[in-house]
Amino acid sequence: MSVIGSSDLIGLAPGGRKLIAVVYADMVGYSRLIGLDDIGTLERLRSLRSDLIDPAVSEHGGRVVQTGGDSLLVVFDSIDGAVRCAMKIQAHVPEFDGDQPADRAIRFRIGINIGDVIADGTDLHGDGVNVAARLQAACPAGGICVSRAVRDHVHGRLDLAFEPLGALALKNIARPVEAFVLRGRDATGPGSVERSFPQGTAEAAPLLNKPSIAVLAFTNMSGDPDQEYFSDGVADDIITELSRSRSLFVIARNSSFTYKNRAVDVRQVARELGVRYVVEGSVRRGGGRVRISAQLIDAEAGYHLWADRYDCDDSKLFTVQDCITTAVTTAIHPAIADAELRRVLRKPPESLGAWEAYQRGLWHWAKYNAADCERSIEFFHRAIVQDNTFVTAYLRLTAAYCESGQAYATRPLDDALRLAEVWVRQAARIDPQDPYVQIALGFVAHLSGRRDEAWECAMQALAISPHLAGAISLKGNILIFSGRPAEGREALLTAMQLDPRSSPGADSGRLNMLAISYYFEGDYAAAAEAARRTIARYPIARFPNNLMPYRWLAASLGQLGRTDEAREALHAAMTTDPKAFDRFVANRVPWHRPEDYEHMLDGLRKAGWQS
Repeated sequence: MSVIGSSDLIGLAPGGRKLIAVVYADMVGYSRLIGLDDIGTLERLRSLRSDLIDPAVSEHGGRVVQTGGDSLLVVFDSIDGAVRCAMKIQAHVPEFDGDQPADRAIRFRIGINIGDVIADGTDLHGDGVNVAARLQAACPAGGICVSRAVRDHVHGRLDLAFEPLGALALKNIARPVEAFVLRGRDATGPGSVERSFPQGTAEAAPLLNKPSIAVLAFTNMSGDPDQEYFSDGVADDIITELSRSRSLFVIARNSSFTYKNRAVDVRQVARELGVRYVVEGSVRRGGGRVRISAQLIDAEAGYHLWADRYDCDDSKLFTVQDCITTAVTTAIHPAIADAELRRVLRKPPESLGAWEAYQRGLWHWAKYNAADCERSIEFFHRAIVQDNTFVTAYLRLTAAYCESGQAYATRPLDDALRLAEVWVRQAARIDPQDPYVQIALGFVAHLSGRRDEAWECAMQALAISPHLAGAISLKGNILIFSGRPAEGREALLTAMQLDPRSSPGADSGRLNMLAISYYFEGDYAAAAEAARRTIARYPIARFPNNLMPYRWLAASLGQLGRTDEAREALHAAMTTDPKAFDRFVANRVPWHRPEDYEHMLDGLRKAGWQS
């Protein structure tokens, strides 16, 4: 497709203005791929243009205005056309690019905006173009990021899901721009995926490489057809909430609701939709009460993973609907995680794909010992080699490296934090707007003693997702080690309320921090009690590396003058893992202020420790 003057393409006199849909696409890692294979990369890029991109642009009424080797500026009179074109391109790039190794695959980021543009020869200018380009830069690899105006136009008209990124402060854009990651049919990454299939046939859709789930329309058992809206609304809300997860592929409502009011075989539904898990349920209203039943089925194995029933007063119907949605989705995630882990553990390690290698890494990581932490690092690395855009694997690898230096001393703390920083920075290049990426960046900065940077990351994560427990925990940790223990404790208690089913690692860490907050405040009795609660929940016999509460218990009891109890706690802290005790006591770790470090040593000396 030739590129001619932009004013001719958009029907404007030079210098004129027009409101138009702008699509800005940019190739991920262009310079790196050129460095690896310049001729091959350029040839593949040309083939993608001629075989996929240019035909898709023409098909949907677009005009290519500018090309920059690795970037493309396209305009559309139709917003629907712009979105459909972008979806088609992103869905089919992996197919047209061929069977490439993960580190050589060509992928694009795409930003879409609506705005005024000004034609100037072969160039277009204006906020319409600038915002599209900046949205592209904020987009995950293989994804599509759209402005609020685009989202509002196509929402409810096309079968799409939108993951909110919040109001972004984009470079050189005066005002914050509310942005969304667009998810839809065959989109890379999580979200709501539409499946097409021949109804009533036995043809199977291919299973995706991550856990996939379909939520069927809930059965209205009220005997009143007018109540259908409520049963549909419950299922629809569950689909929406599950689609927010980065670890699930969720079949879109238009596909899963095709089975409504039909007697179905769940295994056949799963085959046709290409999913591993199915949610089905029912709603009954009457006499001022509502009863909702839901169940999660592993369609491959043919058994129920989870089922529950909810009985509520229907006087506040939509509040009830929100509560049920939260309860169901909260229960589904751990049930699927357990099922996925059991499935992965049945497979030989050499046959694992990226997702499965990641799951095996999680299994080792959750054993909370040094040897399994190192094994988890191997599997997280393997997941990244197979999918170099797998952000969650980068984040778990970051956490494992931190643990290897902080908890297990399998490598020096400085080396562990340096490696953690390398991997979390790579995750940030892939998806800087992921709040979990910002949390990981913040924790690495915090452990490295860079409090201001850590605080900025925590605030950015909370701006994206205000009720995210991990971000609130990070905030609490920073406050406690910045001389504001009461505020930090309040944040940690909020995080514990938001995340009552957290992993033992996260839960024990928060409980330990509560004890530290009381100690720094000088409330040694409360610190000792909090440390004892942590020890009771996570004893050394089962969690041999959970030594932090013993150290703070010894220091607290030392300050209280309870010498015998203090010596007993100190003995446990020093003898169970002498290297761990020495690592935190012999020298000040970066996240401790000098005065807090001396405060801790004072308590340990009173407990009988001799420096």
